[in-house]
Amino acid sequence: MKVGTVKEIKKNENRIGLTPSNVKDYVANGHQVFVQAGAGLGSSLPDEDYVAAGATILPTAEEVWACADMIVKVKEPLADEYPLMREGQIIYTYLHLAADRPLTEALLEKKTKAVAYETIYDRNGGLPLLKPMSEVAGKLSVQAGARALEKIMGGRGVLLGGVPGVSKGKVVIIGGGVVGISAMKIALGMGAHVTILDRSLDRLTYLDDIYGQQIQTMYSTAYNIEQAIKEADLVIGAVLIPGAAAPKLVKREHLKMMKPGAVIVDVAVDQGGCFETTKATYHDDPTFIIDGIVHYCVANMPGAVSQTSTFALTNATLSYGLKIANMGLEAAAKSDDCFAPGINCYNGKLTCKEVAEFFDMEYTDIKTML
Repeated sequence: MKVGTVKEIKKNENRIGLTPSNVKDYVANGHQVFVQAGAGLGSSLPDEDYVAAGATILPTAEEVWACADMIVKVKEPLADEYPLMREGQIIYTYLHLAADRPLTEALLEKKTKAVAYETIYDRNGGLPLLKPMSEVAGKLSVQAGARALEKIMGGRGVLLGGVPGVSKGKVVIIGGGVVGISAMKIALGMGAHVTILDRSLDRLTYLDDIYGQQIQTMYSTAYNIEQAIKEADLVIGAVLIPGAAAPKLVKREHLKMMKPGAVIVDVAVDQGGCFETTKATYHDDPTFIIDGIVHYCVANMPGAVSQTSTFALTNATLSYGLKIANMGLEAAAKSDDCFAPGINCYNGKLTCKEVAEFFDMEYTDIKTML
C-alpha cells in the first residue's frame, strides 16, 4: 500500500501523523511511504530522518494526496483539503464529525473511507487512540488554566497552590475519564483543592479509594455542577460521548453564579464543547471573556507540545495503521469488531450511528458493507 502523511494546515498545529520510526515499520512490511517536505519540522523531525527510514519526500501536499492509498494525519481535513480527497482513499486521523457537518458531507461526497481515531475501541471498551491525547490535554488543561487565572490574562489573580496562610485555588473537573484523571493529577501536584464529578459510581469509588482525602468526589447532576462551579476558580470540562457531540452541562446563565475572573477550560471543544458558551480558539489567541468568566477553548491543545504529542499519538496509531495497510481496510474491520466502529464514512455512506443521529442523516451499518 502507498501510505502518505502531510503537513497539518490547522492553525498552530505542529504534530504529524507519522514519525521516521513509523516509516521504517511500514517499509519493513513492504509498503511505500510518502511524506510532504517539511511536514515533520513542527515536531523537530527533519526530512533527512524520514529519508533515512525509507520514505520518499514529495514537495507538496497535493502530490502526497494524489499518490497515497492511505493518508495518515493528526487533525481532520480542512476545507482546502477537501478537493484533494478522492474516491476509495483511506483517511486515517481524528475526525470529530459530530462537530463538523461540512466535513461529514465532503467525506461522503468524495466517497472516501474515513477512519476516526476517536471511535476505535479496545477489548475493555476503552478508546486506545484517543487516550494518549486525552492524557496530554488533561495535563495541559490545568497548566493553561493556571496561566489564564493570572490577572494579566483576565483571571482572578489566584495561585492554584496558594502559599502558607493563603487559601489554595479550587479546581472543579467535570468528568472522571482519562482527561479528568490526568487533569486531577496535575492539579493535585500543584497543590490545588480538587473536586471531580462523574456519573459513574464505580469511577467515583475508584477515585475515592485511590486518592482518599486528597480530593472531593461528587455525583454529576445539574444541581451538583451548579454548586461546585459557584466556588471554583478553575473549571475543566472533560466530558466525552464517543462519536457524539458533547452535552452542554454548563449554560450561559450559570456563568453569573461563578466568581468574576474564574476560568473555564473546555477540553471537549473538538466535540462541540460541554459549555454552552464555548467557541474554538487557537494557541496564539487562546482565551476570551464572557460575563466576566475567562474561557480557554483551544481545539488542538496537544499541538502546543507537538513533539511529545506526536510520539505519544503515533505509538498508539501505528499498529492499527499497519493492520489497515497489511490486510486492507475491509479485512481489518472484519477481523476485529472493536476496529470496525472506527470507520465513520465508507464509499459515500455514513457509518457512524452517533453522527447520523446528531445530523439527522441516513445511517448504514458498516457490517452490511464489508
